[in-house]
Amino acid sequence: MKKIEAIIRPEKLNTVRKALEEVGSPGLMINEIEGYGKQKGLTRLWRGKEYKLELLPKVKIEIVVHDSDVEKIMNAIAESAATGNIGDGKIFVSPIDDAMRIRTRERGDIAI
Repeated sequence: MKKIEAIIRPEKLNTVRKALEEVGSPGLMINEIEGYGKQKGLTRLWRGKEYKLELLPKVKIEIVVHDSDVEKIMNAIAESAATGNIGDGKIFVSPIDDAMRIRTRERGDIAI
């Protein structure tokens, strides 16, 4: 099992969610977060004065999938979240040692 974490632009959430449904994602968790990467925030002009937004709003999507589904999930996220501009986000993949469905106590791959 693998955990896929994707950091994306908030305005891309619905597009990414639909793409994940189309490829058969087993479910997902979404968190609204703030942060910055290479872009180091944005400079905006408001009422004639510049100000800097250092932490930008992002959405973090977390999905636990079978090893065989990692590539199709990653590709669905990357294709649907991309704008071609800096700040499109990142995808991280981590191993999951075990999982348990609380209701039935099923463990391992069957629990996801």
